[in-house]
Amino acid sequence: MKLQRLYSLTRKAIDSYQMIDEGDHIAVGISGGKDSLTLLYALHGLMQFYPKKFTLSAITVDLGFDNFDLSSISRLCQEFAVPYQIIHTDIGRILFQERQETNPCSLCAKLRKGALNKAASSLGCNKVAYAHHREDLIETMLLSLIYEGRFYAFSPYTYLDRMKLTVIRPMMLIPEADIVGFQRKYNLPICKNPCPMDGHTKREYVKNLSNILEKENPGAKERLFHAIITGNIPGWMPCSSAVEPERDTDI
Repeated sequence: MKLQRLYSLTRKAIDSYQMIDEGDHIAVGISGGKDSLTLLYALHGLMQFYPKKFTLSAITVDLGFDNFDLSSISRLCQEFAVPYQIIHTDIGRILFQERQETNPCSLCAKLRKGALNKAASSLGCNKVAYAHHREDLIETMLLSLIYEGRFYAFSPYTYLDRMKLTVIRPMMLIPEADIVGFQRKYNLPICKNPCPMDGHTKREYVKNLSNILEKENPGAKERLFHAIITGNIPGWMPCSSAVEPERDTDI
């Protein structure tokens, strides 16, 4: 996927769900992985020509694991002239040493999001951008169906009343395969996730399941995604224009 395609799909999501307003200060959550770095590229590029002016700050929540070197991300943010803040926490120690959680992912996500949102608020941001892509929505829907018995996926645009922040997901239309292609094409400075649960979660199981469904039923992911965006899921606002799933083969 080329930059132009990245900008196009990101802008389509932003315009369809009215994610950005004039004067927004958007915090970009940077995990160190391919998704969040692609989001940084997308919003930094759009910031140069999008008709509604906005500014960016980048934030990483450091869980406290060893060997998590963020220097390459810091250099990228300097190159982009985007302020970058690292929030150091003891979340990893609390989950794995103090509480010895056997299924820590849900609690970890809540703690990370809490730390990110608090940092964004302290920087004067009014919005936080998460790097969820098309497959993330599909996998969340499958997790909800399998383990909760309900049809659900997180919304493109969510207002957090207690924090006075709005969460946006500008990459929701982009297939993960395109992000992998973008990562390779532009040599993104990825920092490997040091979490011991990486690759051993229910989400990883559902990711593999969705890949099997796609392999055995070509086009299954596009149909699942279409079901999400047209499914009247509680918490989803109507989009301002028709949004159809797309697959970019230029990777």
